[in-house]
Amino acid sequence: MEDSPLSRRQLLGGAAGAAGAALAAAGLPLLTSPGGEAKAALPVPGRKAPAAAGPPATRRTDASVDYAPAVWVEASESNYTVSDRPEEYPIEYVVIHLTTDILPVMFDKFKDPAERVSAHYMISATGTRIAQCVRERDVAWHSGSVWYNHRSIGIEHEGWTDQPVYTDKMYETSAVLTATICAKYDVPVDRDHILGHVEVPLSTHDDPGTVWDWDKYMNLVGTARRRIRT
Repeated sequence: MEDSPLSRRQLLGGAAGAAGAALAAAGLPLLTSPGGEAKAALPVPGRKAPAAAGPPATRRTDASVDYAPAVWVEASESNYTVSDRPEEYPIEYVVIHLTTDILPVMFDKFKDPAERVSAHYMISATGTRIAQCVRERDVAWHSGSVWYNHRSIGIEHEGWTDQPVYTDKMYETSAVLTATICAKYDVPVDRDHILGHVEVPLSTHDDPGTVWDWDKYMNLVGTARRRIRT
């Protein structure tokens, strides 16, 4: 996730109630925040530097989802860039994020044009619901690097780095989504192309955190990918 002008703890007090309607409309469960957020980052050497920022989007009128199990919860047109991927930019990466907020707050952030942040997908902590907020052909603003934003799909997971809520079902749901993206855009299933937010160059974030089980996740993605016919 990108940084917000307010701390996530401040947002929890005022935004969770206002966002409840969006959550209910999307059929997504509410998770009570245990609080807490760590901030640190380790740049990864050998990766390309970010490019200049692009213009905001022109509103999409097509609300259909790219991934059938997802529900459409649209981000503000000010929080992503309209594109025609993969024709305009190749999709080469999947970036894994942790929300460090409850989903209603995240929906409000993505809908607020002042936030300048979005992701393509959000997955509930229970792993039972997926929301799509930006079309895959468009560029979500999720990684902190314009270069990576243009070439990646961003997936947010509901949870916290200090008190993580990583259920088996969430891992499995996310892995199938990632495998589907990899099959669709010919993205290799490896750790050079499936990244944590912390691994994006110049990142100021540490998600998905040290307790994220990459071995488990990559095994699940690999198994799901082998089951997809291309």
